[in-house]
Amino acid sequence: MGYSDHLRRLLRPLGVYDLRPESLSGAELEALGRGLDGVSARMDYVERESALATAQGEGLDRREALFARTPVHYTTDLRRQAIAALLRIGGDCFTLTDINNTISGCGIKALAQEKDRFGYIRIIFPDVAGIPEGFEQIREIILDIIPCHLDVEFYFRYLTWAECEAYGYTWAIVHERAYTWFQFELAV
Repeated sequence: MGYSDHLRRLLRPLGVYDLRPESLSGAELEALGRGLDGVSARMDYVERESALATAQGEGLDRREALFARTPVHYTTDLRRQAIAALLRIGGDCFTLTDINNTISGCGIKALAQEKDRFGYIRIIFPDVAGIPEGFEQIREIILDIIPCHLDVEFYFRYLTWAECEAYGYTWAIVHERAYTWFQFELAV
């Protein structure tokens, strides 16, 4: 139901207007209704794009324009999470918890872990096997977020021999599935 129907419903109890579509009053209500339908559609669009949780296109593009680097785009949801993480960055985000709350601004889930040596941290990508797609862009964003006095090591996950044993992999299974060595080391 559009606005023209809504306007007719409002005016019908008055009984003074000819509300048939072919009448002058009816045609005027049709035109007004189409205009209000257009305004309503535009307002719905603006409302959707103005909230980060529901933005899909222009709202995300405009927010990303605020940053020096754009997060890697895998999905709309990850894009929203990355923007939210980048918006949380403040001038005093030097604790490990603060760093972990913001480094997902690279576009994928990333975690910082303290190493045994002071001033060193390791960045892992728990949901990705191997080197993530778009890593150079991801790396630059993370290095922009991490305080510059920290030495950063990137850690990439591959299949280990212990995991092969735990999964029950045998060379027969590997040959049966026709894995290349690259595919096999990413079969985590």
